[in-house]
Parts: sequence; C-alpha cells; structure tokens
Amino acid sequence: MLIRSVEKFLRQHEMAATKFGRLAAHDPRFVLDLRMGREPRDRTEQRIRGFMAGFEAAREAAPTPETAHVG
Repeated sequence: MLIRSVEKFLRQHEMAATKFGRLAAHDPRFVLDLRMGREPRDRTEQRIRGFMAGFEAAREAAPTPETAHVG
C-alpha cells in the first residue's frame, strides 16, 4: 500500500505530511487524503514512488559536512 510507504518516508525524513504532499503531488492535502482512504490512480502512485526514490538517491549523493572539502 502506498500510504505505508509514505508514512515510513515521512518518519525517516522527519517531513511534515503537507510538505510531502506539496513536493510530491503538488497537493498539500495528498497524505491527509490517503489517510482518509483515498486511492490514487496508478500513474499518480508511480509518480509518488518515483519522487520518494529520487529524494532518497539525492540525499545519498549529497555531501555531508564530514565529507565536504573546503578548498
């Protein structure tokens, strides 16, 4: 289920549901609607899952203060 993946993502990244909705679906109520039983279309679900995967990948690729070199 998409909502379980989204809730896990929110906890891992300490992100507010409304912020996630704005970033991933351009709808601040998106997560709230999922919690109320909304069933997104397949295409929407794929886009949301892609957003989460891309966010994770970008986060892993970003330099941390420990690895960033000041030149």
